[in-house]
Amino acid sequence: MTGAPAMALLLAVLAADPPFEQPRDDDGRFLNLDPRESHGFGDFLQWKVFDAIAGKNRSSPGSAPIPTVPVDPERLRVPPGPGEGARITWLGHSSFLVQLDGVSLLLDPVLMDRMGPMGIIGRNVPPALRPADLPRIDACLVSHAHYDHMDLPTLRAVKAPVLAGLGNGATLAGARLRHGTLGWWQKVRIRGVEITFVPAQHFSNRTTSDGDRALWGGFVIRGSSATLYHSGDTAWFSGFQEIGRRFPDIDAAMLPIGAYDPRWFMRPVHVDPEEALQAFEDLGARTFVAMHWGTFKQADEPLDEPPVRLEAERVRRGLPAERVRVLAVGETLEVRRSPRAATGVAPTSPRGVDAATTSASRGAETP
Repeated sequence: MTGAPAMALLLAVLAADPPFEQPRDDDGRFLNLDPRESHGFGDFLQWKVFDAIAGKNRSSPGSAPIPTVPVDPERLRVPPGPGEGARITWLGHSSFLVQLDGVSLLLDPVLMDRMGPMGIIGRNVPPALRPADLPRIDACLVSHAHYDHMDLPTLRAVKAPVLAGLGNGATLAGARLRHGTLGWWQKVRIRGVEITFVPAQHFSNRTTSDGDRALWGGFVIRGSSATLYHSGDTAWFSGFQEIGRRFPDIDAAMLPIGAYDPRWFMRPVHVDPEEALQAFEDLGARTFVAMHWGTFKQADEPLDEPPVRLEAERVRRGLPAERVRVLAVGETLEVRRSPRAATGVAPTSPRGVDAATTSASRGAETP
């Protein structure tokens, strides 16, 4: 951990159990658990320039209507207490407000109108909350260094300690942010909430010269009556099964469903909706919560296509509708562990689907 204030807040840092050696190459760059096909700048040019000229890319609008609901900041001011489950609110893209056991966390918060170097990318839909509207935040959890996940203007505005992967310290320190860094499977505790940084299948860079120098991953957040998982950006990989084995009580899994087309370029780093549901089943989680769609135009598919494909795949797999949730921006989900799951009694439905959750907002609106 870094800095006395952060140490005071993040009360305990726990080593990985069992011990784990972080994979790196001979040059010290971080590696994925599964071998990854690598796409360089030449492949990016092939996609964005040469394939575009040849007419090989899908063409889709840069905007689309995305369901939104208004947020009541007063309702979110006080997080659920111990034994009261968890509350998750989708703020757009991969940004969530997660509240449980008296703790409020921001995951991958990007709450400004524009993001990226010099703010080059605008939003399709505004964030559900601005930093000034948030409750008191105990920590921001940042999955990796890409601009649509590590937004320094948002982190500075929130003014809470930041947790991120190894190698991100220099960027966070340069922004004068209190921070701590974790390797895969390493844990911290914020009061009664245990947070574990877990593997993802992705990569990292903020410039053309720092590729894979900072670690990427996801987070498992365990409280007294709910366990949540946020994958960050990821391709499908064998590690989902290992995460599920180590955390067999995941009540809600926040998984990406967008930025997947063209597949030849995106498959090594981003799941598509079908692969996201495969990851969900590999995890053994109870409820799927979609993210990473509809907010920023990052790939060739239409902004509103991912939920359509997700629903078709849900039906094909025979999953109950209540287990696969596509929230509106601003919508809140209440999550509480099934009593049977908590006591180890075998559920009558797959992975305790009755543990799943009730939406706090109905009647989605579009901007």
